[in-house]
Amino acid sequence: MSITASMVKELRDKTNAGMMDCKEALAASEGNFEKAVEYLRKKGLSAATKRSSRATKDGMIESYIHMAGKIGVLVEVNCETDFVAKTDNFKNMVKDIAMQIAAANPTYLKPEEIPEKVMERERVIYRDQALAEGKPEKIIDKIIDGKIKKFYEEVCLLNQKFVKDMDITVQTLVNNMIANTGENISVKRFARFQLGEDI
Repeated sequence: MSITASMVKELRDKTNAGMMDCKEALAASEGNFEKAVEYLRKKGLSAATKRSSRATKDGMIESYIHMAGKIGVLVEVNCETDFVAKTDNFKNMVKDIAMQIAAANPTYLKPEEIPEKVMERERVIYRDQALAEGKPEKIIDKIIDGKIKKFYEEVCLLNQKFVKDMDITVQTLVNNMIANTGENISVKRFARFQLGEDI
């Protein structure tokens, strides 16, 4: 099957991946759009893994004010060079992450940051729920694992579904940018303020 320029453009618009990567993905998946997206995700993930040890000392801090000043966000996203930090693609991604924090209200950046006592409390709640529903003992651990995965998707920024494309997570958004720029990129920290919330 011949890969047309419009197919490559459509895939690039959806994934933010480079033109040559999109062409390669479409060729490898014989023009199947969904398989090409999956191909790029896997490639982005492996690229991200390879680059994850490289230092990220540049980047930017973005602010986002929502609902006429009722919600405010600060987020720091790092990359390796100021060249990448100054690109529109990088700046737009950081803006999108700030908007994600305003909209989805994550508590933690990633699962490793959740205190063990919080995780222990969640496990006890999920176990009690499963027992109360009369679930067999042998499948309770699997049920708990599934609920913990859902918990991560709710409270951890990088595990959340990206609000502008619910087919990907925020981590996939970052991985796609890593594949696109060839640099390691990491979300360092964030703060979210809501007018009138208890401090």
